Amino acid sequence: MEVCYQLPVLPLDRPVPKHVLSRRGAISFSSSSSLFGAPDPRQLSQRRGAISYDSSDQTALYIRMLARLGCGSASASAGPERRVHRLLSFQRYLHSSRLLRGVPQQIPLHILDEAYTGQARCMLEKVGNWNFDIFLFDKLTNGNSLITLTFHLLNQYGLVELFQLDMVKLWRFLVMVQEDYHSDNPYHNAVHAADVTQAMYCYLQEPMLAKSLTSYDILLGLLAAATHDLGHPGVNQPFLIKTGHYLATLYRNTSVLENHHWKSAVGLLRETGLFSHLPAEDSLNLERELGSLILATDISRQNGYLSRFRIHLDQENLFLSNASHRHFILQMALKCADICNPCRPWELSKQWSERVTEEFFQQGDIEKKHKLEVSPFCDRQKNTVGNIQIGFMTYVAEPLFAEWARFSDTRLSQTMLGHMGLNKASWGGLQQEPTPVSEEREPSRAGTDTEDAAARRNGNTATAAGGPSSKEIPQGSRES
Repeated sequence: MEVCYQLPVLPLDRPVPKHVLSRRGAISFSSSSSLFGAPDPRQLSQRRGAISYDSSDQTALYIRMLARLGCGSASASAGPERRVHRLLSFQRYLHSSRLLRGVPQQIPLHILDEAYTGQARCMLEKVGNWNFDIFLFDKLTNGNSLITLTFHLLNQYGLVELFQLDMVKLWRFLVMVQEDYHSDNPYHNAVHAADVTQAMYCYLQEPMLAKSLTSYDILLGLLAAATHDLGHPGVNQPFLIKTGHYLATLYRNTSVLENHHWKSAVGLLRETGLFSHLPAEDSLNLERELGSLILATDISRQNGYLSRFRIHLDQENLFLSNASHRHFILQMALKCADICNPCRPWELSKQWSERVTEEFFQQGDIEKKHKLEVSPFCDRQKNTVGNIQIGFMTYVAEPLFAEWARFSDTRLSQTMLGHMGLNKASWGGLQQEPTPVSEEREPSRAGTDTEDAAARRNGNTATAAGGPSSKEIPQGSRES
């Protein structure tokens, strides 16, 4: 019996139900499919929500199996229930769910507009404002900021219609993306992803990009921003390596987190079949270019990208009519969006600084608990938020945004630099006052220490939001 279903209209005054948030696809493995090749449409029609992988693709296979089995849930109390939910197929929940049963198949493009109310709608009308308060927006959408914002932007650009995206698949993909961000991470969570997506939209609106980027470029940029930290475990790469975590082994200690984010995003794209209607070659290229953008956020590659950017600007040979040059600019835009917190107004920037520093300290707490050497900037007894932020702005953020301002000398660029200068001065002023010990050591070594700080603050940093009580040494046991 063929089952027809439609995306439910979810009001903003209540959270997305667990049975909607949980992943529903059954996994099957086919030796006839490849890692990036599009799945056979006949298989998708036979197994709604299913995903096929080549048996030789150990990376994708391993990730999805571990996710399905719920290895080491981040929350001990919710672990058993979460694992059971992940093992249930989408078809079973489809039949058992009141929300998904008997709903007409046709879904209007304005489906989210019907759910927008009051201030949430008002905020979306100003989504291109650099002062956009993502924390307030997340409250107004009842914790669904990433879903709501990303859908709005895709629809605003007309990408849903242009790329003939199925509304049910798109909504399901966004729900699964938001779910796969660990809400117990103070920093690397879905709110951070929503913030980066909003910043990316601001950059896409800049004159240099707005007049040159194609619809495909914009689609790629928004998807990369929304998924760039997908499944972040809450600890950094060195921690994963020294504890023998399965992700470090899987990616051979190279861009471990970024590879994990990319492959997780590809897995969700294929599980939902969002681009299954596209030719196989187009789907392959999209997934590869998505990976290229996400991998660019690896802070250990910062100097390489920055040097290349400077050379282009010095030689004035960036031509945005060239597809490869546009892709490079998208990489730089995503890098800026990923670490733009110091460039936000103080009220927002301070919150992000406190959140990311708390992640460092939680990792340090775990290292102390298990008698491991405490990573730099992770000892809450020896470090302060102000020192961490001043060092990060001086050695990482300022050089990047100075070059971005050379490329796009606009009011936004000057505003970002202005905020960063004021924020740096504010942290310096707070350093002069007696404050509780809460952050990082002063960056006395501008080389090694600064690189460590940068690696922690960006994609190579993480800590579990649940603190020591919610995380043991994640030696292949924590849910990725």
